[in-house]
Amino acid sequence: MQHYSDEDILNLYRDDSSRNMALHYLIQKYQQKLYWHIRKIVISHDDTDDVLQNTFIKTWKGLAGFKEESQLYTWLYRIATNESLTFLKQKQRANTTSIHPIEYQLSKSLESDSFFSGDEIQLKLQQAILTLPEKQRIVFNMRYYDETPYEQMSAILETSVGALKASYHIAAKKIEELLVKD
Repeated sequence: MQHYSDEDILNLYRDDSSRNMALHYLIQKYQQKLYWHIRKIVISHDDTDDVLQNTFIKTWKGLAGFKEESQLYTWLYRIATNESLTFLKQKQRANTTSIHPIEYQLSKSLESDSFFSGDEIQLKLQQAILTLPEKQRIVFNMRYYDETPYEQMSAILETSVGALKASYHIAAKKIEELLVKD
C-alpha cells in the first residue's frame, strides 16, 4: 500500500482527472484514526460509522475551499470533532423521553456494545471519562489515548494551549478520584 502525503492528496484533488483517487487516498490515510477519535466521543460503533461517513462527506464537499492555513490532518479532526458533537446534540434532542443526560445514555451504550473489547478496568475508565464535561472528555481522550501534542490540539479545538493543559489536568484528577472511590 502506497502512502501519500497530504500535499500529494491535495495535488491529486486539484487535478480533475485524479480527484476520485484523491478521495480514495484521503480515506485510506485517515479512516482508522478518525474512526477512533469519533468513537471515543460518540461511543457506539454504529453511530461512529455514521459520523465518520458524514465527516468524509463534509470534507469532500469542503475540500475545494480548504485554504491550507492549517494542516489537512488538523482540518479533518476539527470536522470530525464538530460532527461528533453535533451528532450527540441531535441525539439528546431526539431522545426527549429520557430524563438522563447523554453521558448516561453513552455509558449504558458502552456496557451493551458488542464491539467493546475492554476488560472491567477499561469499562470503569471509560465510564469515568463519560462523567467529564464534553470538552474535557475530548481533551482527555486526545491527550491520554492519542498522545496528541497540545499545540496540535490547540489548532483542532481552537483553544489555547494553556486552557488545554488545565483542562487535561482537571480531567485527569476527576478520573483518578472516581477510580479510587470504586
